[in-house]
Amino acid sequence: MTANNASPLDLPALDLAVRLGRLCLANPILVASGTFGYAREMEHLVDLSRLGGILPKTITKAPRAGNQPWRTVETSAGLLNSIGLDNDGIDAFIEHHLPYLASLDTSVIVSIAGRSQDEFVELASRLDQEAGIAALELNISCPNVTGGVDYGTDPSQCEQLVANVREHCELPIIAKLTPNVTRIADIAGAAAAGGADAVSLINTVLGMAIDWKRQRPMLGNVVGGLSGPAIKPVALRCVHQVARAVDIPIIGIGGISNIDDVMEFLVAGAMAVQIGTANYYNPTVSMTILDQLPAALRQLGAICVQDVVRSLRLPQAAAPLPATPTV
Repeated sequence: MTANNASPLDLPALDLAVRLGRLCLANPILVASGTFGYAREMEHLVDLSRLGGILPKTITKAPRAGNQPWRTVETSAGLLNSIGLDNDGIDAFIEHHLPYLASLDTSVIVSIAGRSQDEFVELASRLDQEAGIAALELNISCPNVTGGVDYGTDPSQCEQLVANVREHCELPIIAKLTPNVTRIADIAGAAAAGGADAVSLINTVLGMAIDWKRQRPMLGNVVGGLSGPAIKPVALRCVHQVARAVDIPIIGIGGISNIDDVMEFLVAGAMAVQIGTANYYNPTVSMTILDQLPAALRQLGAICVQDVVRSLRLPQAAAPLPATPTV
């Protein structure tokens, strides 16, 4: 019998666990920051213990009110948002949200954002002392706030920031990168050089929407971040390019809404994925994907996730053009 028609008793056991540097996850299916609240809101819909990891919404040092409305606009193939990292600050997070998150039987990865390197380091240092946190994700790629995105567009600043956080924090570190750069592989290489355990890519693509009848932008912040199915091809391209340039693990993000999307990201080079915008219109999508993941892996003859990661088969390089035209 082949792997495709063998009986369940004949099939080898599947290992869904993945390793992202120093971070070990039970499986590669995570939910993205900003799309899952603080998880408590989703517990009646999703078996949180089945997830490979949960990323609560990004926290900052001080409370942030966020940007003026409108903050979200639906597009034909995605969602534009300009939330502006609305949150209650690290003190409220530690007091009100972390106890619940730490009680969950899954990995909690806390997303942090700062206006300066000192703020990133201060946030990381404080969270390093708290129980129940598996890793930190450095949000250096949000297009809707000033300051923080600078670290995701300049390789030297990115490397220095990651190195500084790593020096003051023992937790595994993930750098979340923006696609709004010329060469994302250069930024990923800088994050790796600074000591990041992994990179997550991509954050949203900068875009805007216009009400032409009123001759005004629809977002209060004029521009915002585009997520959802429209950005999946961009995200796949970024994962593929980074996978060929750096050795550290990659978490793929962008337009993931079904098992085929997940498998495309794994084959392109991602070790894990984060589901984002799809959580809004299909809150149980992560459970469906987890149900379907074993069969998809077996379809490629894999017995673990690692077997399919970076397995993309590229066409042979085209032959060089002849010196003189031929007919």
